Amino acid sequence: MPKLRIFYTSDLHGSERCYRKLINAARVYKTNVLVVGGDLTGKRIVPIIRQADKTYKMRFLGEDFLLKNESELEKAKKQIKSVGYYAHIADESEIRILREDDKKLQETFAETMKETITNWVKFAEEKLKGSGVKVYMMPGNDDDYSIDPLLEGHDVIVNPNEKVVTVNDHEMLSLGYANMTPWQCPRDISEEELGSKIEALTSKIGRMDRAVFNTHVPPYKTTIDLAPELDEKFRPKAAGGGGVVMGNVGSTAVRKAIEEYQPLLGLHGHIHDSKGMCQIGRTLCLNPGSEYVDGILRGVILDIDGSQVRDYLFTSG
Repeated sequence: MPKLRIFYTSDLHGSERCYRKLINAARVYKTNVLVVGGDLTGKRIVPIIRQADKTYKMRFLGEDFLLKNESELEKAKKQIKSVGYYAHIADESEIRILREDDKKLQETFAETMKETITNWVKFAEEKLKGSGVKVYMMPGNDDDYSIDPLLEGHDVIVNPNEKVVTVNDHEMLSLGYANMTPWQCPRDISEEELGSKIEALTSKIGRMDRAVFNTHVPPYKTTIDLAPELDEKFRPKAAGGGGVVMGNVGSTAVRKAIEEYQPLLGLHGHIHDSKGMCQIGRTLCLNPGSEYVDGILRGVILDIDGSQVRDYLFTSG
C-alpha cells in the first residue's frame, strides 16, 4: 500500500451535493487526506417568496415555480443548494427591497454564504470525528475574505492557505489566489504579487522532491489552463464550426515556480473545463475540472510513496 493516498478536488462553488460527496470520499476511496483547492462559496441567491396562503413562489434556472407546501419547499431548497446557489425565504416586501437595494442584497448574500460555510465545517467535524481524516480546505480567488476565520481552529477542517503544512511526510504549499481575471474576484492579484507569495512559502520547504504545490490557479500555457477567450462583453469568442476560441489563462508565476523548484506534484483547479494532466520537468500537474452545477464531484485520487507518485485516477460521481 502507498504511504499516502490523497483525494483532491476543487471549485465546489457552494454545491451542497458535491460537498457531501467530498466528505464521503474518505470512506469511498479509503483515504484519510482530502484536499479542496479553492472556490468554496456559491455565486448567487435564489429568492423564495413566502405568500399569505402559506405557499411559496420562486424563479429558478429560468422557470417559475409554485411550491404548495413545506415538503415542496424543502425539496426546492435542496435543488437550489445542489447547484451551488443559496435559497433565501422572505415575504414579498423584503424580496422587493433586496431587488432594489444592492447593498442589502450583498449583505444578505454574505450572511447566507457564511452560514453555509459554518454548516459545512460542522458537518465535516461531526461526520469525520475520530476517523483520523483531515480535510485541507482553502478559499480560492472567488471567495470573500469573510469566510477565512470560519475555517480556522478545528480538528478535522484545516485551512492551509498561504501556509506550508505537513501531510504525512510531505510538505504542502497552498495558495488560493489567482492571477487577474476579467471578473476582478476578491483574490485576484498581479503575477508579481503571486510570485512573491509563492517565493515566501518555498523558503519554508525542506524537501522539494516530496513537496506538493497546491495552488488554485494552474501553470500558464499547459493543457490544464485552457478556457474560452472572451470579448468585451464577457461572451466567449466564436470559432469556426460552432466552437469557441480557447486560450491559456493560467499563471506565469506558478509555472515559473514549478519550473524552478520542481516539486513532486502540482494540484490545481480554477479552470473548470480543463480536466487533465501535464508534466513540467519532473513535476506532475493535475486539474480534475469541475461540474458543480450538475452536482457532480470531480476529483483525482493520488497514491504517493516517498518521492514518487505511484498512481493517480480521475474520478467523477
